[in-house]
Amino acid sequence: MSQQWLFMSASDLGRGIGAGAIDPVQLCEVYLTAIDAHPLRDRIYARVTHERARAEAGSAAKRAQAGHRLGLLDGVPISWKDLFDTAGIATEAGTAYLKDRVPEQDAEVLENATMAGLVCLGKTHMSELAFSGLGYNPVTQTPPCVNDADAVAGGSSSGAATSVAFGLAAAGIGSDTGGSVRIPSAWNDLVGLKTTHGLLSLDGVVPLCETFDTVGPLCRSVEDAAHLLAVMSGEPVADLAGADLKGRRFLALENVALKDVREAPLQGFEAAVGAIKAAGGSVEYGSIPEVAEAMPLSACLFTVDAYAQWHEVIEAAPDLMFNEILQRFRAGADFSGLDYVQGWMKLRELRAGYLEKTAAYDAVIVPASPILPPNIQRLASDHDYYVTENLLALRNTRIGNLMGLAAVTLPTGIPSAGITLMGAPFEEGRLLRLSAAVEAALR
Repeated sequence: MSQQWLFMSASDLGRGIGAGAIDPVQLCEVYLTAIDAHPLRDRIYARVTHERARAEAGSAAKRAQAGHRLGLLDGVPISWKDLFDTAGIATEAGTAYLKDRVPEQDAEVLENATMAGLVCLGKTHMSELAFSGLGYNPVTQTPPCVNDADAVAGGSSSGAATSVAFGLAAAGIGSDTGGSVRIPSAWNDLVGLKTTHGLLSLDGVVPLCETFDTVGPLCRSVEDAAHLLAVMSGEPVADLAGADLKGRRFLALENVALKDVREAPLQGFEAAVGAIKAAGGSVEYGSIPEVAEAMPLSACLFTVDAYAQWHEVIEAAPDLMFNEILQRFRAGADFSGLDYVQGWMKLRELRAGYLEKTAAYDAVIVPASPILPPNIQRLASDHDYYVTENLLALRNTRIGNLMGLAAVTLPTGIPSAGITLMGAPFEEGRLLRLSAAVEAALR
């Protein structure tokens, strides 16, 4: 029975603990044993925090025995992307530049989760400094996709996704700057929540682009995402009870998002549209000009922010960085301060137009990614393939970051072909409720 725990949702594990059917200490040991014995352990986990996990599980067990649990997820073991600071434990963000960096305190969101009783299993591998949607990292490790051992898992929260997909964590916490929660979630058949920028604290999170960085969970269900958001934010859990799709309006975004979508992702998207309609929702196809106008701004806004953050570190020893990532960072030097400020002025204008045009819809839906996970060996040997696949992987997810939206990615039943629902900024509760209804329709 205990081996089944490895593939249960975090919420179901929490209910088991609350009912007395699951002991948090035993649950923790089942996960630690599975991690230590797994052939992919070192490709998924950068560090396993055995001592911390056991101490936190022991405290959760005492609370459960006393009837004083802190919430549904008290005692549930999860993983953390290796850019969340952990007190006394190395946090390296997938780069040689931060090798052996040991923070003195936890990131604020990790501290909040610990205060809510969650158990920290360890730190997961990621793309170097979070600047790739593929998850290929020759500097540290490259986790494989759960559906294709020869393909990447998606990035930059690659290990966060695979820790869950391979049954080595009940959920993973990652970050999303241009798609880094949603791509690995989609490619590993998980639920991923991109939160609105500014909703969750970035204190103690190694930055990439501070104007776009967000924190979010990768997990097995929308219910899990709702509870993980609540423990990290300290806010009440979104009410998902009784959610349905009757009378709900969706816009399927045609321009940009449906261009050059490959066969399997398109099949997944069309299956999801059919399921939404069958459950009583309506789906209209249409274009939003502001999306197409915003896309070219990415080249300036993301790279300038990232290079401003890291250029001194990088240029002091550029040979330490994977060349493809190095070139992405250095692209930030190609723009002027005028370019950057005018870019943000234009983007704020486009965001207002987007919100006005989508106000009548409950959500905008797109294929999570227009492609399936690319082959690891070809990424390593073919520069043009790497560049093309990296840009395509992040194209649809980047819409949500540019427009400043909340977004949820759901599995469609077709392997590695997810669908993304995008909602208004800071409307995570409403979007999660809607996503729970879509999730039910897709089953």
